[in-house]
Amino acid sequence: MTPPITLDDCRRLDAHDPLRALRDLFILPEGVIYLDGNSLGVLPTSAPARIAEAVTQEWGTGLIRSWNEARWFDLPQRLGDQVARLIGAAPGEVVCTDSTSVNLYKVLFAALSAQKKDSGRTVVVSERSNFPTDLYIAESLCRERGMTLKLVDDPSEIPAALTKDVAVLMLTHVNYRTGAMHDMAALTKRAHDAGALAVWDLAHSAGAVPVALNDADADFAIGCGYKYLNGGPGAPAFAWVNARHADAWTQPLSGWWGHAAPFAFTPGYRPAPGVGRYLCGTQPILSLTALGCGLDAMLAAEPLGGMQALRTKSLALTDAFIALVEQRCPEQFALVTPREHAQRGSQVCLRMADPGQRIGGPAYAIVQALIARGVIGDFRAGDEQMPDILRFGFTPLYLGFEDVWNAVGNLAQVLEEEEYRRPEFNTRNAVT
Repeated sequence: MTPPITLDDCRRLDAHDPLRALRDLFILPEGVIYLDGNSLGVLPTSAPARIAEAVTQEWGTGLIRSWNEARWFDLPQRLGDQVARLIGAAPGEVVCTDSTSVNLYKVLFAALSAQKKDSGRTVVVSERSNFPTDLYIAESLCRERGMTLKLVDDPSEIPAALTKDVAVLMLTHVNYRTGAMHDMAALTKRAHDAGALAVWDLAHSAGAVPVALNDADADFAIGCGYKYLNGGPGAPAFAWVNARHADAWTQPLSGWWGHAAPFAFTPGYRPAPGVGRYLCGTQPILSLTALGCGLDAMLAAEPLGGMQALRTKSLALTDAFIALVEQRCPEQFALVTPREHAQRGSQVCLRMADPGQRIGGPAYAIVQALIARGVIGDFRAGDEQMPDILRFGFTPLYLGFEDVWNAVGNLAQVLEEEEYRRPEFNTRNAVT
């Protein structure tokens, strides 16, 4: 039997953590244990001054000259090259722009356009548990094109669903509800063997787990900048296109920023070469500036082992959290996230152990009671097929093992003292 984890064990792990100094790159409120970086990352220490500089100097003094002098114009590509280092892509293959939903519309449109009209490929395959906006975007495109969106209920059903009528396999690499992670290379190969293209959403992967898009031979990928990349609320997302596809098809939002010569001001649209054609309108410079601060902090881990070092710590943090929950709260929760390292992202999801509390139970109120104690996680509502979820994200850049110990200690106290029964914790907020 594995011996119980102690506070001294956690402090010892923190003392020997090679990534510990990276915590100083972020502003964390006193007394807060932040386990929601998988939904909104924290503020980089460099961001307030850098954003102020962009406002007061580049915009305030440089004015329109800053498109050239401050290099505003190529910021989407420069930040894209930084993201590329985190997702196994090459320079010039990624742009930071727009939102995750908009970028998914672009790349899914391009992927569907790649399939010949007479090919008989009229199906997009995804998971029913995929993030809803991905399914909404796919529904919209399928409706426009007279195609079908086919949803599988279990990941094991994906290979069998890749029949000869499938045009695109569209998956999120790490599931937002459960933290379960797909084998990207294996499923991409399955899709290609079936004649389909693979589109990946990296919203819960980029900056959280090692990703190797080119090694996996994926076709298209998108992801957001405000979760593990710490780019701020509503930060621009990113789009990646495999080099073999980059000049082959255009995306549907043919705005002037994606034109081959935007300042020629010609009436006809000519797409820019490569991934540059996946830009659309004038870029949000202040938001991109904030994202740049998050990426700089993320890449500060490179001399310390980069994504592999972050992954090692992430797995150790989530292992410790799972063990401590089972040690301190053995009867109350069931684990939703896979235990196997190869199948787990950087979050841990729990449900109430009592089958009678599958939905509509105290899960939401428990999360609210934890937040009141300064332990910030989040809640995802369930339905008849899926349970309510208590969701905890682990960002190894700024979290330590003593944080894990204290988080579980607070969780145990919320249960022991039945704080979740208090009325203020049972009133639903607009954002859960």
